[in-house]
Amino acid sequence: MIYSGAPICLAADFSVKTLQARREWHDIFKVLKENNFYPRIVYLAKISFKHEREIKTFPDKQKLRDFINTIPVL
Repeated sequence: MIYSGAPICLAADFSVKTLQARREWHDIFKVLKENNFYPRIVYLAKISFKHEREIKTFPDKQKLRDFINTIPVL
């Protein structure tokens, strides 16, 4: 693959630790998707989504819970 004129190589991380971390986000990912937040899982199994024109990224569920408790939408 070429990016900005330079070749790059993309590789998927299928380690047990990463796959487990991604599984833990599954339910939250589904709810965000149903509410049109356009979620995505970012390497190493962080979750991010767009909220009020800003991309929010959370490395773990506790940080996401803290954020959710500050907004009435979710």
